[in-house]
Amino acid sequence: MAPIKDSTQLLVTYLNKNKIATIEEIKNVLNTQSRMTVFRRLSKLDYLSSYSHSGKYYSLKRIARYNKDGLWCYKSILFSKFGTLKKTLEILISQSKSGYTASELNQIVQIKVEDALLELLKSKIINRKKLSNVYVYLSSAVNFAKKQEITRKDQINYQNDLKMRPEVLMNELKAALIIFYSTLNEKQRRFYAGFESLKLGYGGDKQIAELLNIDKRTVAKGRRELLEGDVDLDTIRGAGGGRKQIKKKSQK
Repeated sequence: MAPIKDSTQLLVTYLNKNKIATIEEIKNVLNTQSRMTVFRRLSKLDYLSSYSHSGKYYSLKRIARYNKDGLWCYKSILFSKFGTLKKTLEILISQSKSGYTASELNQIVQIKVEDALLELLKSKIINRKKLSNVYVYLSSAVNFAKKQEITRKDQINYQNDLKMRPEVLMNELKAALIIFYSTLNEKQRRFYAGFESLKLGYGGDKQIAELLNIDKRTVAKGRRELLEGDVDLDTIRGAGGGRKQIKKKSQK
């Protein structure tokens, strides 16, 4: 076996090149079969172990390139600057403004978290509350957990408003369209219905006819007249319609 200083440098060189390594690979680098020797060498370095793949991969903290959540993924191997999966979940939840659902945490850490969350709950390291039929995991600090809960409820209400808004807007637009339609004369109604049908495209005649409660053939006729340019503007305006003429005053 190489001297401690040399073997440690060999390990650093190997990890700098390969980024990650298993215990067996480190044994080969150090030319030893002893796990104790491996961990003695690793202990002299600022190392970290993966929270995925049963913690079988190792790297150096200075090699890791963490994302905003403090996680690093290399060749599908996952590492956390917080250490284990449970410690990572604890910190993510305790620092969150609105807590996390299990599904949200699964997406963040990229592995299933349900078992780890249950262990944290049993140990009273985190709390959880059911909101809108979904469990939200919160900080163990009561006051901060209350703030997280309030923020989560606000988010849920906002999302519900967004879901309802398109339907509300559509109903308002339909009502406005019907009111406007009722102010037109017969020919204007036909042209307007045809115009709205053109905007909708295929199937527009039927949709507009149902909306305005008129015959589909009336909509089709208005649409055809518009396409063919068969529009008599004077008759559309009606008697007394249009801009009034300005009479010139006679000069004395």
